[in-house]
This record gives sequence, C-alpha cells and structure tokens, in this order.
Amino acid sequence: MVKLLIGHKGSGKTNKMIQFANEKIAVSDGSVVFINKNHRLMYELTHRIRVICMEDFEDITNIDEYIGFIYGIISSDHDIEMIFIDSILKHADVSLGDLPEFIDRLKGISENYEVDFTVSVSAEKEEMIGVNFDGCEILN
Repeated sequence: MVKLLIGHKGSGKTNKMIQFANEKIAVSDGSVVFINKNHRLMYELTHRIRVICMEDFEDITNIDEYIGFIYGIISSDHDIEMIFIDSILKHADVSLGDLPEFIDRLKGISENYEVDFTVSVSAEKEEMIGVNFDGCEILN
C-alpha cells in the first residue's frame, strides 16, 4: 500500500509523518525506515526507527537511482514493514512530472515485497497530474 500525505509546504505533513512513524514502530514487530532530506528530524523519531538522510547520498540524482536505493534498503533488511519518505520533491531532483512513474513503481515494490510506503508530497492532488491514485490511500 502506498499512502500519500499531500499539501503545500507548511501544512503539517512532516509532523504527521513523525507521528505516524512513531505510532507504527510502537506496534510493529518488524523494521520501520524514515527517509528524510537531512538530519534535522533524527531526535524527533523513536530510536528504533532507522533514519536515512538523503544529504548523505548526494549522488542519487533521479528516480531510477532513488528506486534502486529503495531496493537496496529492502534487500538489507527483510523485516521492513514500512518506509516513510518525507518531502519526496526535495530528494534526488524528483519533480511533479516524475510522480506518476515514481508512485507506480512504489506500488509495485509494495506489492512484491509486502512493504508499505507513506510519502509526503508538497503539492495539492490537482497538481499531481498523471498520478494514478488507484491503490493509494490519501491520508489528509
């Protein structure tokens, strides 16, 4: 399942993501991963959550590399239940035009590897042209 938190900057998406991640790890027997642009949120997340800061992986510059990175994360830990991706449009030069393919690929990964994703996007649903929302849950 791919869950989307959408809305413009400053609408509280990151705080909701932090809350969802902390709630998920409290009831999870598996692993939870939180991918963020920088180290800023590290102390707001429960220590059991694996935090990945994309600033540490500056050579990931497009969605193909980003998807490969996600495969690497999943292959390194077969117990991952959920991956949170905060502010995807700030990672790896991902743009609104890349979202349809990116979200479709996340749906495939989710289905094949039984990993759920929660992704925040700084845009309104109407701006996400071409995104197939079938199989996605909008959280707000």
